[in-house]
Order: sequence, then C-alpha cells, then structure tokens
Amino acid sequence: MTQETSGGDPGPLAGIRILEVGTMLAGPYATMLLADLGAEVTKIEPAGGEISRGVGPSYFASLNRNKLSLCLDLNSDAGQHRLGELVAESHALLVNLKSSAIRRLGLTYEQLRRFNERIVCVAITGFGLHGGDDPAFDYVVQASTGIAALTGDPEGPPTLPGYSSADNSTGMCAALGLLAKIISGSGGQVDVSLRDVMLSQLNYHASAYLNNGVEPQRRHNGAHSYYVPAQLFPTADGHLALFITHDGFWKSFAAEAGIGGFETMTERVARRDEVLGVVTAVLATDTAAGWERRLRPLGVPAAAVRTLPEALDAAPEAVVMAGDFRLVGSPIQISGYLPDYRPPPRLCPSPNRDR
Repeated sequence: MTQETSGGDPGPLAGIRILEVGTMLAGPYATMLLADLGAEVTKIEPAGGEISRGVGPSYFASLNRNKLSLCLDLNSDAGQHRLGELVAESHALLVNLKSSAIRRLGLTYEQLRRFNERIVCVAITGFGLHGGDDPAFDYVVQASTGIAALTGDPEGPPTLPGYSSADNSTGMCAALGLLAKIISGSGGQVDVSLRDVMLSQLNYHASAYLNNGVEPQRRHNGAHSYYVPAQLFPTADGHLALFITHDGFWKSFAAEAGIGGFETMTERVARRDEVLGVVTAVLATDTAAGWERRLRPLGVPAAAVRTLPEALDAAPEAVVMAGDFRLVGSPIQISGYLPDYRPPPRLCPSPNRDR
C-alpha cells in the first residue's frame, strides 16, 4: 500500500531557491529534504549526469525526487557565467565534492559573493573545506572516527551498519546549517564535514573520555554503556530490543516478567552480569513478538527485531509515490502540509531547467 499525495499547499519553504552541485548521497539527501518541504532545488549536473544516475533509477530517485535539473560544464567559461546568473537569483548553493574541487570550481562564498552578497554556500566535505582531499566515503569515515570500533561483538571484529549513516547524518546537518544561515539574513559560508558530524554523534561517549578518561567499549548484543538492561536479547523465536532507561520502566517490566529485586538503576548497573542473566532466561520463555505485545501496553520500550520489508509493511503510511517510484516519504511531518512528491528530474541535454 502506498500513500497518494496531491498538491495544493506550496510548503513551508516555498520561494526558497537552492542550487545543488551534489554527488551520490550526502548532498543530494540534504537538498531532497528541503525540496520535500517546498524549496525549489535545481540540481546542477555535468553533461553525462551526476554519477549516482549510474547506480540505478531507484537509487537516484531515493535521493533526488522533487528537484529540477540543469546540465552545466562548470569547467567552462559559459558554465561559470550561467552559474553566476543562477547564484544571483538563489538563496543558497550546496555542494559536496573534494575541498580542492569546490575551490577550483568557484563554489565558495568568497568566490560567489560578487553575484549575490546574501548567497549561502554550504560545503559538505570529508574533513572540512580546508581539511585536505583524503578520501572520505561513508564507511571510511565510520572507520576513522571510532564508529566501527564500537560496533559488533566484543570477541569479533569491528563492523559497520548496513546503511550509510555518516552520509545521511551529514546531509541532515548540512540542511540545518543552510536554513540557519538563510534565517540569519546574511550570506556566508557553511562548512560541514563527515568527520565532525560523526564525532558529534558520539556525544556522550566522547564526553566520558574527554572529561573522565573512560574509553568506550563494545558490549555483547549492543548493550548500552549506562542503562541496564538496554540491548538485544534472544527469545524463544527472534530477538527483542529492550531499553530500560529508568526505574519506572524496570518496575513495569519486572512485574510482567516475574523478576524480583534490582529495583534501582544504580544496582542494575553494578550487577550488570547478574541482571542480564536473569532477564535473558526470562525472555527465552516467550517469542520476541509475544514480549512486544505484552510490554507495549505497559509503556515499556521493547520491539521485536524486524527486517526492512517487515518494517515497511508495518508502516504503509511512510511509503509515497513519486511518479512511478515507491519511496519512503519525508520524515518531517508539518501540520497542514502534505508534500506533492514528484519523480527525480530527467537529465537535461541542454542548459534548460526540466522537471
């Protein structure tokens, strides 16, 4: 089942014009979030198209719906002239390329302010606009910032999640920075790096190390550092995520599970192994789905581990139509506004805008 959408409300970002020189994921995802909210996003592509077109139609659609397309050779005088014209009538330009390429192509505020003093220029790079050109693909950044070292079984090798968390997170931060600068009313440069975003997402781990010298460690079943029990547990059928963050949750869970004692978080943390042993034994008496049905009405945070197809089947309202593509819609729900999802733009053979 998919959600059919219809136009009408132009959206909260109607009238905001954004240029994108983006490739693959982080940049295109950032501008797609803004386009979903009504911004007019023009994707500037080389003659052969942005490289993610070659990955496949559904991949490209998942990151580029609701946009316009314009083919420009930014290495040419004509392309640079047209870029200046576009900048003069736009609110922002977002680019994700190597930092040297951003400067070489004249895609910084210092190079574009002559066309528009109020233009907001957002640069997404691996290590900052002045941080060099070392390769900074998503998985590389996860490895270099400590994410991979924290993920996986303690006795096993480090591992990576099955999706591009660094690119997606950086795209969201870039969209936030872009809007913040537009709201400020003045033009300028916004610099967002994958490295900095992922370090910031290690917030409490980083704080514990910086202030108390506590190094984060991998724990079995993805156990939380501070809360017990808060991790995955095997059950009679499937795995259950249980996340007990305060004593009220524990009281409700323990009553349903028939567990006595361990009434405070301080005690549960101090007796972690004992608590986990008791909880593991109890959860093995029912299935993951059974525990979810029992605990949800009590307000206890618990969920059976599902596959992506199962999760999509359980949330049909999250799926929308954009032309012929079934996609996950915008995660930002705004009262009174329903996006009119349009398919990704066709590749323009000439320097004209095209839907």
